[in-house]
Amino acid sequence: MDRTRVFVVEDQPTLLRNLLKVLSAFAELEVVGSAQAGEEAVEAVVQVRPELVLLDLELPDMNGIEVTRRVKRRAPGVEVLILTSFEDEQKVYEAIQAGASGYLVKRVGPEKIRSGIREVMEGGTVLEPLIARRFWNYFHSLKAQQPPAAPSKDDNPWGLTPAEMEVLRYVAKGLSNAEVGRVMTLERRTVRTHLSHLYRKMGVNSHVDAVVLAVRSGLVDV
Repeated sequence: MDRTRVFVVEDQPTLLRNLLKVLSAFAELEVVGSAQAGEEAVEAVVQVRPELVLLDLELPDMNGIEVTRRVKRRAPGVEVLILTSFEDEQKVYEAIQAGASGYLVKRVGPEKIRSGIREVMEGGTVLEPLIARRFWNYFHSLKAQQPPAAPSKDDNPWGLTPAEMEVLRYVAKGLSNAEVGRVMTLERRTVRTHLSHLYRKMGVNSHVDAVVLAVRSGLVDV
C-alpha cells in the first residue's frame, strides 16, 4: 500500500507529540519529519520532500502564510494543509492564496485530520463554506474589474488543452475536483493531473492563482 509522506510543523511540544502519535496510528500515513519553527520547516521540507505538510498557522519566527509561500516556491509539488487554533478568515484566506490546499482547526479529532489529508492528496480542497464564499466573491470582483477590451475567451495564451480548459472553467465555478470528475466522467486523479499540467503552463502553484489569471485574461467566466 502506498503511504502518504507527511511532515508536521507545530511549535507547541505537547501538541506536536500528540499529532505525531495520532498520525503514526494510521497505516496509510508515514510521518517523515517535524519542525517547531518556520525557517527550520522550510529547509527540512525542501530536503525531505514529503507529499504533504500539516502546518501550524502561528509559529514563533515566521507565520504559516510565509512558510506556505516559500514551500510552494521551492517545492511546488508538496501539498500544504493548514492547522490553526482559531478560524481567522483573513489569515486562512491569505494562506490559501499562498498555495495551501485547505485548513483544519486544531480541535478536530483524528479522523477529521485523516480525512482532510486524504481529501487533499486526492486533489481536493478542505475549506469551510465561509472561506469558499469569500473566494467566490473575490473572483466575481476580478471579473467586474475587467476592462472592456479584455481578451476574448477564445484566446488561449498558455496553450491549454481542451480538457485542461474545461477543468479550469469548472474549478472557476467552484466545483471540487471530485465534482469536476463526475461532470467530466473522469477519475479524480485524472482531474488532478490536468490541474498540475495547467499550473505548470500558467506558471502558478494553486487553483486560486490559476482562476485569477484566467478571469483577468477573459479565459473563463465565474
